[in-house]
Amino acid sequence: MSTMAWKLRGVEPASRSAVSRRWTILFCIACFCAGMLFSDRMWSVPEIKGISRTTRVDGDNLKLESGCDPSNDVEQESTDVYGEVSKTHHAIQTLDKTISNLEMELAAAKAAQESILNGSPVAGDLKISESTKKRKYLMVVGINTAFSSRKRRDSVRTTWMPQGDKRKKLEEEKGIVVRFVIGHSATSGGILDRAVEAEDKRHGDIMRLDHVEGYLELSAKTKIFFATAVTSWDAEFYVKVDDDVHVNIGTLGATLARHRSKPRVYIGCMKSGPVLAQKGVRYHEPEYWKFGEEGNKYFRHATGQLYAISRDLATYISINQHVLHKYVNEDVSLGSWLLGLDVEHIDDRRLCCGTPPDCEWKAQAGNVCVASFDWTCSGICKSAERIKEVHRRCGEGENALWSAVF
Repeated sequence: MSTMAWKLRGVEPASRSAVSRRWTILFCIACFCAGMLFSDRMWSVPEIKGISRTTRVDGDNLKLESGCDPSNDVEQESTDVYGEVSKTHHAIQTLDKTISNLEMELAAAKAAQESILNGSPVAGDLKISESTKKRKYLMVVGINTAFSSRKRRDSVRTTWMPQGDKRKKLEEEKGIVVRFVIGHSATSGGILDRAVEAEDKRHGDIMRLDHVEGYLELSAKTKIFFATAVTSWDAEFYVKVDDDVHVNIGTLGATLARHRSKPRVYIGCMKSGPVLAQKGVRYHEPEYWKFGEEGNKYFRHATGQLYAISRDLATYISINQHVLHKYVNEDVSLGSWLLGLDVEHIDDRRLCCGTPPDCEWKAQAGNVCVASFDWTCSGICKSAERIKEVHRRCGEGENALWSAVF
């Protein structure tokens, strides 16, 4: 038994040793093959792995050296993206504005051409040279007047409206055009028209419109004035003022110049008066029913004594003049034409100061008024006689005009 056991013990270690050697050799061969296979895969894409690992290591080193959190990089990238988006948005807005301006200019040119082709009479002021057309002006001031207002016109000429060479200097040096605005009589070529033609020949400051004069036609006259002025002078602003209002031209120019960066601006003394339904009263509104129940007020609009609109708005009126509705009150009409547009309304109370002592006190306080008149008369009461006194006490002074920089 002991001999058998010994033999068995001797055989068992030998067999185990042989098995072990075989498995060891097989294991080594398998490892060698696996190593070769792995080596082949590694050598087939050395560049990609190298770049990937190098980039990762470099990125980690950069983070360690800078001490920055990875989230900061994300925030920086977001800021850069937002900045680029903002720049792109601004560029698109600028391009849209340029295209809009070109479209407006093209439409205005077409409207002017159609007017000429249709045989509409051309006023003397429209027969201007090419150099005048190319000239850029700050503002065109149209003084609304009538055939019966010769004394008012003369009083304006002797007070706030420069004459002769000074008026030409005002246009050339300051870019300010000032004209009396009047149409034609019902009997064109009659005594009234001849009188105005003689007056214009003497002073050269009257702008004739293709319009039949009449108190109930003020809305149509205002529309035609803007359409005519915008095709005659390339200005930044177009101003309408009544002939019984005192105006400080230099102060008006400085006031408008503050808003020259705004494309669509409507400047005046904004109000919202009652809609008068009763017949026979002044400022009666025949279409009162359009504004709701009796006792309602108008929408906010500039008072008619003086207001200004920017070039884009004057061009809009010129292009669409045939479809713009006319209410009996011209200031309401203008307000309605602009109500549905993207327009900035600016309420500036210096455009509606009272006559002395109101405008005088303001001038002494350093707040010179743009325009002065009496609300009770919708202008200066007895302006032909009183405007000189208003000018003496409330005028800005001639030096203020010529030294002004717009």
